[in-house]
Parts: sequence; C-alpha cells; structure tokens
Amino acid sequence: MRMRTSAGVVVAGALAVSALAVPAAQAGGRSGDTAITKVTVNGGAAVVVGTSAAKKFSVTLTAKDDSGIDGADVTLFGPSFGMLSPTSTSCSGNTCTARFVVDPKVDLAYSNEVAGTWYVDAWVDANDGDYVWTEKVKSFKLQRASKITANASPEPVKKGKTITVTGKLTRADWGTFTYKGYSKQSVQLQFKKKGAKSYSTVKTVKTSSTGALKTTVKASADGTWRYSFAGTSTTPAVSAAGDYLDVK
Repeated sequence: MRMRTSAGVVVAGALAVSALAVPAAQAGGRSGDTAITKVTVNGGAAVVVGTSAAKKFSVTLTAKDDSGIDGADVTLFGPSFGMLSPTSTSCSGNTCTARFVVDPKVDLAYSNEVAGTWYVDAWVDANDGDYVWTEKVKSFKLQRASKITANASPEPVKKGKTITVTGKLTRADWGTFTYKGYSKQSVQLQFKKKGAKSYSTVKTVKTSSTGALKTTVKASADGTWRYSFAGTSTTPAVSAAGDYLDVK
C-alpha cells in the first residue's frame, strides 16, 4: 500500500514504522473533566469501497468539558497496519467532524487484507487545557464492495417442471481493480410469489471456487427468484435484483 501525504491520508499495508511513529496511539489518558460521549462513523454504516470511485465519509465526535471543546485529532486503524488520517477536521460547539477520503487505486492498491474491523482513536482538547485520549473508542467495518446476480430458466415454464437458477457472487479486488468471484460462501435462494410483498428463503447454496451459483427447484407459481448474501466482516450483504419467471 502507499502513503498519500499531500491529502493527509495514510493506509499503511506493511508500514509498522508508521505505527511506531505515533506514540500516543499506544495508550489512552485524560486530564481534567474532558470526556468523549459519542462517536459515529459514516452515519453508522459500514465504509464500502469499490474498484474505482473514491469513497468519502466522516467521523463525528461529540465531547464535553466545562470550558468547551477546542479541537480534536482522529485517526483510524485497521488490520495489517492499516491507518487513515483525515483530510480535514473541524469543530463546532461540542461536536467535531473529521473527513476522510479513500481512493482504492491510490490508498488500497494491493491491500485486500486491510478489509475488516477498524477502530477510531481520538484525542480531544478542551479550552482550559484539559484533554482526553481514547484508544479504540469506536469500531466500524471497512469492506470490499460486493455484487450478485440471478437468472432463472427456462422461461416460461410449466408448473411442476424443474428450473435452474444460476448467478454469481463477486467482490472488489483492490489488487486488480476488478470484481472477482467470492468462493465457498453460503447464499440464500429466495422466492417472492406474484402479489407477495416479501421474499421467502427456499434453500441455501454454496458458491463455487469462482463465485458461481447454480441450483435447481420445481416451478410452482409465477414469481421472482433471487440470490441473497448475508455478508461477512470484509464484504457487505447484497441481494440480486431478481428474475421474474412465468409459470404456465
């Protein structure tokens, strides 16, 4: 992985030296009555990054001190020495917002291993000189974007006949900047009968070594078939758009 110092963003794949250069990250502490009361990353959602577009997100931190909040320093740490510093940080009242940008082709190149659970380390300064430093004050997920497809055939089909539902589960590969098959994952085959409001799970199917999906079922009624993936720590949940099948 590479370092983008001009924007203040660092994602260090094997930069153990970078971690050692930040001694404050090794411990927490406080002085006076300063306290961090709330931290929100990306509005509470996982940070999902694809293969081309830069992902912008923010960390909002709320703190308290009798004298008011002067400023904050927020750093994000993840697996394999992953690290992100904000492009900018601003405070208004007791709330500080740190803004981040992750460009997969600059910050995540050849670094699939940094996907997973990340943590927020935060330092807050009060107007009277008090401060608080909290390590791992919040956790969140940095994930590789996912896609899934579904196709039911033949169509139309006679009632009671066998249909085949194929598809593929893929996710962003930050080494090649393409979507590659996600192997050996459990995926649910779901059906929504014509006129119904929701899908029902019919069976669970495993992806192949290339992420391919294939199974057979009996056609019973008009409706829509889809595959749905629950997600993992490194990859978000995703459902196919669905394929409508006319049963004669």
